[in-house]
Amino acid sequence: MRVLVVEDERSFAETLRRGLMAEGFSVDLAHTGTEGLWAASEHTYDVIVLDIMLPGLSGYEVLRRLREAERWTPVLMLTAKDGEYDEADAFDLGADDYLTKPFSYVVLLARLRALLRRGAPVRPTVLTAGDVRLDPAARTVHKGQKPVELTAREFGLLEFLLRRRGEALTKTEILRHVWDAHYDGDENVVEVYVGYLRRKIGADTIETLRGVGYRLRAD
Repeated sequence: MRVLVVEDERSFAETLRRGLMAEGFSVDLAHTGTEGLWAASEHTYDVIVLDIMLPGLSGYEVLRRLREAERWTPVLMLTAKDGEYDEADAFDLGADDYLTKPFSYVVLLARLRALLRRGAPVRPTVLTAGDVRLDPAARTVHKGQKPVELTAREFGLLEFLLRRRGEALTKTEILRHVWDAHYDGDENVVEVYVGYLRRKIGADTIETLRGVGYRLRAD
């Protein structure tokens, strides 16, 4: 079984690696949130052990981006943060289990084996708002019973809006997630593509928030 451990304390991470390998696991290490996100996105793992306090990207942000990208590998959050709100935040973002340091190694192994027995859970994949439905796996969009043809960029924009439906989103946020994190062109391109979507899925589906950005109506 292949495990990714994302932990910035190198000696602790190495101890975990040796212990898990002794139990028959194949273990990869990452020491920053950025490295962990890349590894989890580029490779297939049976389970991920993810610290919260990481340089680069926090464990919360790594988890959020993985779930946003429809990667459902079971994730065990391993952290020194023991507040009930921290634990709730982890589960809300899609964590499968949560273990606080210091911990019993026997308990860690038992938790990992339980996650491996369950495997990656089946998650809903069709995103909806009103009569608009988007299936990321099939790459299809419907308004009511009618299929809607979208370009790749229009599809990416609609998917992002659906995943954050009901939220006020700035043009900068949209550019960072749908275009590129380092995009430095004219941000009015967002306005252009919102216009394209409105013509295809309904003018009242996407609201303009003056001075803020846009919001996909939750209903």
